[in-house]
Amino acid sequence: MRPVEAVGVLVPAHDESETIGACVRSVLTALDAVPGLRVRALCVLADRCSDGTAARARDAIARHPAGARVRHAVLETGPGDPPAPVGAVRARAAATVLTLLGSPGPPGAEAGRTWLLSTDADCTVEPGWVRGHLARADSGADAVIGGVVLDLPGSPVPPGEPPPPDRPVYAANLGVRATAFTAVGGFPAIDCGEDHGIVARLRASGYRVLPGPVDDVRTSARTVGRARGGLADLLARHAGVGGRVAGSPVA
Repeated sequence: MRPVEAVGVLVPAHDESETIGACVRSVLTALDAVPGLRVRALCVLADRCSDGTAARARDAIARHPAGARVRHAVLETGPGDPPAPVGAVRARAAATVLTLLGSPGPPGAEAGRTWLLSTDADCTVEPGWVRGHLARADSGADAVIGGVVLDLPGSPVPPGEPPPPDRPVYAANLGVRATAFTAVGGFPAIDCGEDHGIVARLRASGYRVLPGPVDDVRTSARTVGRARGGLADLLARHAGVGGRVAGSPVA
């Protein structure tokens, strides 16, 4: 299999002005840390934001040394626009990334050398995040599911995760080859679980899904989230029944 030459990252956001700057900076650093790529891209989709999410994303791109080397777009939907399922928002951001990369829509040789990465606006990624995904892609993976750690002392994993070698599925740390992504129809346009939805589609179609690193994405431990049924709701439920969200790592 020929190595990946183009990488793009999508970041959906809803009222994330406090975290989007750090997220964008970390993604740009990770994209810039991979030599030899033909093209790199980033799309932030500020969905129905009532704060300065889009402006802070643009400022972070403009101030970052890699900003001029990464094709980028910061899209906005208005606060008065009808709400769209989070899966549809992520799908639109993915389509924009593929356009920025110049990858064709239908599967083809060039799309096979293009890797699409997803993370969230309340996350930061390690400098080696993109490299870790591409190492697995170049070994034959069609998709990579990586773990997350909570932004708390001790870097605990979210409660309820399966033990290794199994891996949870998070849209905050998900990579997919463009050929596979387009062949299965991308992210399903659903309110929650679009990450599990696309991974199920990939597996059902026979694509190779490999586990990725478990600690290269750090995510917020907030218990009030932007998407219903997401990680914040899980943490809220866990805390509500006497579990610990903060402190020592969760097994």
